[in-house]
Amino acid sequence: MDAPYSARILLVEDDPDGRQSVTEALEVAGWTVISARDGGSAVALLQKEEFDAVLSDLVLPDINGLEVLKLARKTHPQMPVLIMTAYGSVETAIRALKAGAYDYLVKPLDLDELHSKVGRALETHALRREVGALQEVVANRFSLKQMVSDSPAMQRVLRQIKSVADTNATVLILGESGTGKELVARGLHGESKRARGPFVAINCGAFTETLLESALFGHEKGSFTGAVARRQGAFERAGNGTLFLDEIAIAPKSVQMRLLRAIEEKEILRVGGEESVKVDTRILAASNRELDVMVEEGSFLPDLLFRLQVVTIRVPPLRERREDVRPLVDRFVAVACEEHGRSIEHIEPDFYAAMERHSWPGNVRELRNAVESSVILASDRVLSAQDVVLAVDAKVRKEQAATLLSIPAGMTLSGMEKEVLLQALTRNKGNRLLTAQDLGISSRTIQRKIKEYDLPF
Repeated sequence: MDAPYSARILLVEDDPDGRQSVTEALEVAGWTVISARDGGSAVALLQKEEFDAVLSDLVLPDINGLEVLKLARKTHPQMPVLIMTAYGSVETAIRALKAGAYDYLVKPLDLDELHSKVGRALETHALRREVGALQEVVANRFSLKQMVSDSPAMQRVLRQIKSVADTNATVLILGESGTGKELVARGLHGESKRARGPFVAINCGAFTETLLESALFGHEKGSFTGAVARRQGAFERAGNGTLFLDEIAIAPKSVQMRLLRAIEEKEILRVGGEESVKVDTRILAASNRELDVMVEEGSFLPDLLFRLQVVTIRVPPLRERREDVRPLVDRFVAVACEEHGRSIEHIEPDFYAAMERHSWPGNVRELRNAVESSVILASDRVLSAQDVVLAVDAKVRKEQAATLLSIPAGMTLSGMEKEVLLQALTRNKGNRLLTAQDLGISSRTIQRKIKEYDLPF
């Protein structure tokens, strides 16, 4: 893989003949060479200009190549530095590698080796820049900058996030479905000291009890059917980062007990394991149900609630923050245009008005879907009220379901249950979570009933 022609190399060589010959050899490969005759000149150039790599002689008239290496890494930590050394000074070159040099070359230089090593160094630098750019994109995508907060209600949420982000406190995030609880969790992670660590999200409603335990705590080989090898769970994968437990209310009691122990003891036991594993992971949890009510009902452990709600952040529903609708529409229009290759040049006031009038039972998630559909189906580059695409509210869907359901004489209760479940699943295109929300039951119950009635989903 050839390095780009525009790659700039800083050559540091005090010998004029050597400097000339190396410059010519590098330029033949298509690279731009800027030369310096001593270390001081090289450091001055590094402070003023950008380079893709440095190739420095070890012995210089003022400071040596190791000092150039040290100063180069200080100003450009991702830029590779190669050291040239005379035969017999290999020990010093190895010392340079330990100090952070990318590689070294032994004089007299072999041109093939020179081209090969410099080429690899330039490729490495290009890859490092790409990774850095991607990391910046991801960080910005989930940073607080992405949270629209024109409303006083969201301004309060933002202040809470900034206040607790840089602590290790567990945080319970409450709010209706679609309000952006995971975005809050990612904001807490991104603003914390753990930001460079992993962010691992687990939806507790997306697994059966056994699989949820494995997903969280991992398992040992042979611990259950299908466990063909040891597997790390979310606690171990999160490492010194953040573990986000979404829909914590749906976690069964057995998992709640294991979570409580993990939080209190900072150690976990893999499924089928006998030795505890220490973990250093910050816990964030989210729920669209009031956990204190579930404690009263006996379906949620009070001790786990105490451990989770060291700090509680409530994310308001969109109907309570209508000031945010317009800026959210602007953002989602831009995102939809980029994702689908559309071009919207103007948004009419009546489009905003229609969006602001809607109740948004699905909150920000529903708003984004509506905007995306409107952009895709728009007939021209101007969005107006006639382009608004709104889904039917869940309440209306239930009312429609009630009118569609007919009960023939002789139908049993289980038959009625099967028919209701079949219609709900068909309406939601087999989506277990949406069906569970419509019917007011857990997704685990939906899964169990599908098997019980042998439904085609």
